[in-house]
Amino acid sequence: MSRSERLDRAAVAKASDSRLARRLGWRYALFLLAFGALIASMALAEKLGLQRSWIGASFLVVTVAAYAFIGFLCRTSNELDYFVAGRRVPALFNGLATAADWMSAASFIGTAGVLYLHGFAGLAYILGWTGGYCLLALLLAPYLRRLGQYTVPDFLQARYGGRLPRLIGAGAVVAVSFVYVVVQIYGVGLITSHLTGFGFELGIFVGLGGVLVCSFLGGMRAVTWTQVAQYLVLIVAYLVPLVWLSVKQTGSLLPLVSYGAQLSQIAQREGELAVDPAEREVILKLRERAAIADHKLLDVRGAMAADDAQRLRHVAELRSENAALARIQRAEREVVQRPRTEAQAALAYQRDSDGAIARAQPLAGMAPQTLPFATGDPAGDAASKKRFDAARINFVALMLCLMMGTAAMPHVLTRYYTTTSAPQARRSVGWSLLFITLLYMAAPALAVLVKFEVLQHLVGTPIDQLPQWVSRWSRLDPNLVSVNDVNGDGILQLGELLLGGDVIVLAAPEIGGLPYWVTCLVAAGGLAAALSTADGLLLTIANALSHDIYFRDIHPEASAASRVIGSKVLVMVIALLAALIAALKITDILQFVSAAFSLAAATFFPALVLGIFWRRASRAGAVAGMLCGLAVCGWYMATNLPLLRSLLGVARPLADCQWFGVDAIAAGVFGVPVGVAVMVLVSLVTARPSAAQGLLIDRMRFPVRNEC
Repeated sequence: MSRSERLDRAAVAKASDSRLARRLGWRYALFLLAFGALIASMALAEKLGLQRSWIGASFLVVTVAAYAFIGFLCRTSNELDYFVAGRRVPALFNGLATAADWMSAASFIGTAGVLYLHGFAGLAYILGWTGGYCLLALLLAPYLRRLGQYTVPDFLQARYGGRLPRLIGAGAVVAVSFVYVVVQIYGVGLITSHLTGFGFELGIFVGLGGVLVCSFLGGMRAVTWTQVAQYLVLIVAYLVPLVWLSVKQTGSLLPLVSYGAQLSQIAQREGELAVDPAEREVILKLRERAAIADHKLLDVRGAMAADDAQRLRHVAELRSENAALARIQRAEREVVQRPRTEAQAALAYQRDSDGAIARAQPLAGMAPQTLPFATGDPAGDAASKKRFDAARINFVALMLCLMMGTAAMPHVLTRYYTTTSAPQARRSVGWSLLFITLLYMAAPALAVLVKFEVLQHLVGTPIDQLPQWVSRWSRLDPNLVSVNDVNGDGILQLGELLLGGDVIVLAAPEIGGLPYWVTCLVAAGGLAAALSTADGLLLTIANALSHDIYFRDIHPEASAASRVIGSKVLVMVIALLAALIAALKITDILQFVSAAFSLAAATFFPALVLGIFWRRASRAGAVAGMLCGLAVCGWYMATNLPLLRSLLGVARPLADCQWFGVDAIAAGVFGVPVGVAVMVLVSLVTARPSAAQGLLIDRMRFPVRNEC
């Protein structure tokens, strides 16, 4: 093909992409206007007295129906459309879709929550995730797009040759993505039950319908265009309460500029609470409770009998006093829900002890909002300096893990196979980073504004005058919100309030006294975030099992239509399995998501980066590096994450298992160097890659001018 023909072809393709982008721009502008009309109508309905349950259900039904409608319109059985959206997604819209795919329940719900609870230390998540997209743009996205495959395991086989790298990659994709998708479906259940009043388990399966309609009918094509709409919903839902709270507290429409004033007031209020006599009394009472729980662990059977008698006596006393029905029902629930076996009782007593010790600290164990690495003092005694150094090491380790995990996360990498060319893939990363940063810059401000409301207006309120949202969230999940008058003075102290990080964003409008429709709007945004990520993850898992394993090794002669159908069936099966696990109510969203990032970093980052930039990297080196990195990371998490330790029966104290004091969620900081070292050493002592693989590297690194 001559140079002029290549230029003409490129001009035609560019004109076609431009027309497509304009059409899409108008369509999504209309969608945004329609969403604005929904918000206005719900605000008017609340003013006219419509029941709250109807407002919440309307937000849920209308938004999920819109996603389902887009998914239905984009249904396809074409292999190219199903796996990579036909490779026709413009950079701007792929950036929007990627941002929605990225804005999981952890980002939307958890980021402001961790900043609320941990202050400065929570910035590691924002710095790590945004920095990961810089690595993605520089090291991976355009090179993977030039290769033109469907999945990350496809790349591993093409670059290193043989089936083993692909099979290991597919297995790791399933493991990493499944951990991540369970957390998203947990978020779906939490938000749906919050919106509708359904039970948590029913909420999971109601919200799951919205996931399946998109990923089941149209694969990546449907998921992509649905995710663009979901990003518009979630960013509006995040910014509306933020701006409203900023205006309410500071009079400014620019919360990123004005929330600094609230920081200084929070610091002053935290200083007052740290020396407040009532707060100190609560701390002493909590320590007494921890000691009582520890004493019960010495004779679990006797403690069970005494507690059962105490519960029954309490119910009888309430009935004899003609107490309020709600108090009697709560006491009766405690009788019904009491531990039935010694093992259950021991676990409950240990949980009570751990919870009391964690909260028997100044500010209920929360870090001061403005103090970096608040667990220690670099100028203090040896123990304080050690705690400070450990906090700083963990901050850097977690940030590095999240950066490398972001760059190697399989469902994110797949998004850059959908663009029209490698330059478009690089531009798409830039758009993604812009849209993601918009929310990440808002999260610290929202955390500060919510904490200001809690410290200034909630703490110090009489227990019997607490706002309605406290009791409603307590009924939904006492692990997220609960109040316990520890010192019996009838006044809420900070140490008596349990406010979980996962509820900070969802309850922000109610905490700030905003109208109920704003609460429903935020929940709809959180649902959009969880659904968008769940869509991408389910599709990634199904494609790894069907495309990368079954149809490549077990049934390679299957037709393209059969491959698409197989992936659709697996989407449904995996979704149901993840829903069953999520129904167990595994809390602390951010911890489990961070574990997934460590696994992705340790397994994929060395193999992908060295595979692109080091010609000597061999198949044996890649296999050894992936397995060793995954093994080290998995072992470190298994021996340090409390949940995994209890499941695996690992009884060693944490201090004996940790290296340099690094927490389990940052295990990838050890897995990646091990993976790189093993990969380099094994590659140097094994056969060089073939000439064909060298040509493939040249194709990625030094493309011809007419690349498509």
